[in-house]
Amino acid sequence: MQMNVMFSSQHSIRSLVVVAGLVLGTSGLALGDAIPTGWTCSGVCGTLGANGVVTLSPTGNSSYEYVTTAGSSAIAPLPTGPLGSETNGSTLATPIFAATAGTDLSFYFNYVTSDGAGYADYAWAELFNSSNTPVSLLFTARTEPSGSIVPGTGLPTPTATLTPSSVPIIPGGPDWSPLGDSSGDCYAAGCGYTGWVNSNYTIGTAGNYYLEVGVTNWSDTLYDSGLAMDGVTINGVPISPSPTPEPSTLVMFATALVGGAAAIKQRLMS
Repeated sequence: MQMNVMFSSQHSIRSLVVVAGLVLGTSGLALGDAIPTGWTCSGVCGTLGANGVVTLSPTGNSSYEYVTTAGSSAIAPLPTGPLGSETNGSTLATPIFAATAGTDLSFYFNYVTSDGAGYADYAWAELFNSSNTPVSLLFTARTEPSGSIVPGTGLPTPTATLTPSSVPIIPGGPDWSPLGDSSGDCYAAGCGYTGWVNSNYTIGTAGNYYLEVGVTNWSDTLYDSGLAMDGVTINGVPISPSPTPEPSTLVMFATALVGGAAAIKQRLMS
């Protein structure tokens, strides 16, 4: 992402301070819990190793990414159109990648929810083109008291091929730290987690794309839900953004930004 910075107003100073705050993790991401470089988060996202009911994925990777409704003030409605009554949620998007016709987009997901009957939270995965236009809704997952939660009530049928094809919830209050205070809790039938499910989709038209996943609270903001994802590959090749800078590098960069903002402010006032 290219950022153009202008230094002719107090707005520029504010922008620099905001960027510094984001680098330091004040957007809800701790330095040790950051998403990969090049990925984009709205709300609360992060990276974890095996935690609670969410094991490492079948890829053999040592960590996975996640989105959660816990602590988020953002919203993440279904890209094809909100159902109504969505409250808060989070989204996470990969970097843009190039694909030829017939390219396979594959990854694993694990839907985790502490909510149940009557308050059916949901998650989704959408393929977008580089113009931010939705291309295909790969899957939806929604809290259900029984049976497969993909697709959930009122949600579109997946366009991706899922393995396993039936995705029931493993019941019980799920212990998973991204659920925050809801970890281990359960509201009525439907709470639990799916375990890792593979999603595979064949891209029909050559172009530039990105994958975005989201999770949303529905009807209230109580009893949170989340989605873990891992192993995003394009024709079997992992998306590999640049390594995340060391925390010390992040702090130095943020300090430089704040210092620069202070110097600009002093010049404007003189």
